[in-house]
Amino acid sequence: MTATVDRSQLQQIIDGLSEGVILIETDHTITYANEAALAAHGVTRLEELGADITAYRRNFVAHYHDHQPSGASHTPVERVLAGEAFRDALVEVATAGAATPRWVHRIRSLVITDPAGLPDCLVLIIHDETERYEAEERFERAFSANPAPAAICRLADLRLIRVNQGFLDLTGYAREDVVGRSVYEVDVLRQAEQRDLAIGCLNAGRTIPQMEACLRVPHDPEKWVIVAGQPIEMPSDERCMLFTFADLEDRRKAEMALQHSQEYLTKAFQLSPAPTALGSREGFVFFDVNEAFAATFGYTADELRGRSPTDMGLWADAALQERFERTLGRKGSVRNFEGRLRAKDGGELDCLVAAELVTIDGKALVLCTMQDITERRRSENELVEAIEAAMTDASWFSRGVLDKLAALRQPRRAGPAAGGLDDLTRREREILAQVGGGASDAEISERLKLSRLTVRNHVAALYRKLGIKRRSNLVVFARDRGLTSTEQQRGTRKPRRSGASEP
Repeated sequence: MTATVDRSQLQQIIDGLSEGVILIETDHTITYANEAALAAHGVTRLEELGADITAYRRNFVAHYHDHQPSGASHTPVERVLAGEAFRDALVEVATAGAATPRWVHRIRSLVITDPAGLPDCLVLIIHDETERYEAEERFERAFSANPAPAAICRLADLRLIRVNQGFLDLTGYAREDVVGRSVYEVDVLRQAEQRDLAIGCLNAGRTIPQMEACLRVPHDPEKWVIVAGQPIEMPSDERCMLFTFADLEDRRKAEMALQHSQEYLTKAFQLSPAPTALGSREGFVFFDVNEAFAATFGYTADELRGRSPTDMGLWADAALQERFERTLGRKGSVRNFEGRLRAKDGGELDCLVAAELVTIDGKALVLCTMQDITERRRSENELVEAIEAAMTDASWFSRGVLDKLAALRQPRRAGPAAGGLDDLTRREREILAQVGGGASDAEISERLKLSRLTVRNHVAALYRKLGIKRRSNLVVFARDRGLTSTEQQRGTRKPRRSGASEP
């Protein structure tokens, strides 16, 4: 009887539907399937689908997508054959023998009854969800594999529906502690610097700009992050907000370390007892000076900022300034450079200057320190003058005293040098040895049986040939080369009368 039932009008209606429809007679014969139903099974003809339910089961395998609905003990096909009406059963379908499912169908059933209320025709209505679920799986894989912490909340109820492993690692939450809770319970916008703006954008489904926030997490009193939100359309057609996070912990630690380092450098710069200045590499335009600089030269930092040493006339000798700057530019650093600098009151100071090219806060600068050696230089000059006066008549002193005075005047160099000796005659060498021994011109005349005038002429020749202008330097020159008279008596000599020694 079922084979003679005319369902042509019903088939015409079904052909116009976008959903797949399969008509099953009460004897389990499959009598019709529209093009959408055939395409959902990857076939083009009804015979490929199966002449009846038994053939359909041989050709295709169907299982529920996630889990079998509560109360359903059979597959959707078996349920419709039993006359059960159901909705939205999600089923994975594969051709027989295939390793993995090929389609995902959302199925609902319809039972057409006769006038007596008995089942007359069974209908399976199929919506192919394969493309959507493939998109969801691709999204899920990409979302889970993304190392950047991320969370997704549904805009309809503002509940978190997905979090990736990066978010769990960042916060220390377990997945079950987060999924299903609202964004305010987890509070991904806690202490956000523009919280009101962020909440307004969230409620309106608009992009939330990047901003700092402090999350409340299980194992840290505070977790500073950069958070941003981007509205997205999920494959399930749900409107959601994708939150992304960047951990600021390392950056904040680096900022704190940098701040402490800058505080230390600032204190060291200001408390240094040596006058110190910072300036640009080009032209040494002053950037800052410390208190010792202000005390030594009389200029404050405000007076110097934006001006150069040339503007201030700081160098008393322009040639030395040029040589200093040229050396710094060539080597990148200068040590123990002797220069004469001018203070604000016009007074000139002898200084040892040192400089180094540095980079501070991304700025290319020169760090320069000065040591005022004016008093030391004055003391050295006075000492040299005293030595010169004392050595005018070297016979007043013992050999040991002469050695010490010579060392004060010009420290002994390591090892004897032969420079200039080859130009001397034998007689000049003898006289140089006598001078090195501390003998006066009169003593040399007596010892070598020469006239006083001859001795003076030889000493003058020594000055000229050796490039020496003072007798004390001649003594040092001779002793540095091991030239001393063997005739000089050791011990203290009797003082000679004034005028006995020769100049």
